[in-house]
Formats: sequence, structure tokens, C-alpha cells
Amino acid sequence: MYGTNSIGKECLIYEPFIIGFPSRERLREETYRGATIGDNALLRSGGIIYCDVTIGHHFQCGHNVLIREYSVIGDHSSVGTATVIERECSIGNNVNIQSMVFIPNRTTIGDRVFIGPAAVLTNDRYPPSDDIGGPVLSDHAVIGAHATILPGVVIGRGAGVAAGAVVTRDVPDGMMAIGVPAKIRNLPAAMKRDLP
Repeated sequence: MYGTNSIGKECLIYEPFIIGFPSRERLREETYRGATIGDNALLRSGGIIYCDVTIGHHFQCGHNVLIREYSVIGDHSSVGTATVIERECSIGNNVNIQSMVFIPNRTTIGDRVFIGPAAVLTNDRYPPSDDIGGPVLSDHAVIGAHATILPGVVIGRGAGVAAGAVVTRDVPDGMMAIGVPAKIRNLPAAMKRDLP
């Protein structure tokens, strides 16, 4: 462990796992705030959680997960194997992120969001240029496997993104993005649900 970390009760941490790894800003500091992790976490081997990360209760992750500095993750959320969460991300409660997902700097993910395996969120529309921040995934959004979502795009509440879609514009609440580039369609009946 690096820095001064706060680890909750009844956490299972499988070695090797690094907690509180210093960000570039903290490399030469002798003491600094590490990570804060709530109760009942399950951290599988190979992961790295940077300093200044705050994670709620009942968090779990797969192997070889990377969570960068200044990110915040809520309660009852999970992050799959080989997923990368870059710095300054905000992730809500009851979020399910599958394996091999990439989440760039300054992405916002609401509550009860599902992100399928190997989905890629982006934060640079015309690389290499200035990072303009990642997309916004609103509460109850569902993102299919291998989908790509461009920077600044807002996925609406209860909206869906089909597997393999490339989303270049906002998806309204309760609608579906399908295709390359994605077109907006009605959400399939099988995906509709009553949202609180």
C-alpha cells in the first residue's frame, strides 16, 4: 500500500493488489491521501487503485483492474477484469461494468448503469487534441458489448446502446442507439422497464 489509505471492515483483498498508488502530482510526496474503500469490498489480484480514489461499500472488482486518481465510485458497484477507469470519473451506485471496458477522464456514470464487455468510452473527438471529457451515462442506461461512445455524448435515462454501435450524438431518455454511426430507434419491448 502507498499513502494513507482507509479500508473498511470485512474486505477481502487478494495479493498482489496495489492501493493508493501515487499520481504524477504526488510522486515526490512523502505523505499523501491514499484511497478510501468502504466495507465488504472484494478486490481480486492484479489491480491498482490510485491515490485520492473514493469507493463505497460492497464494491467488487475482477483481476487486473486500474482505477486512476480522483475517481469516485458508489455503493454496490462492480468493475470487471482488465477494465481501465481513468482519472476524475464519477460512477454511481449499483453500476455493473463488465470486463475490458475503457472509461476515460471525466466520465460521469449514473446509478444502475450496465456496461457490456469491451465497450469503449472516449474523451477526444479529434485525436490527438485536447481532452474534452468523457460521455455521460444517465441512470439505468444499458450499453452493449463492444459499443463505442464519443466524448460529450449523453446517454439518456433508461436508454440503450446496441452491441457494436458507434454513438456520435445524444440518445434521448428511453430510446436506443443502433448501428455505425448509430441511429436512434425505439427501445425494444424486451428492454423496457418501469423506472423509479
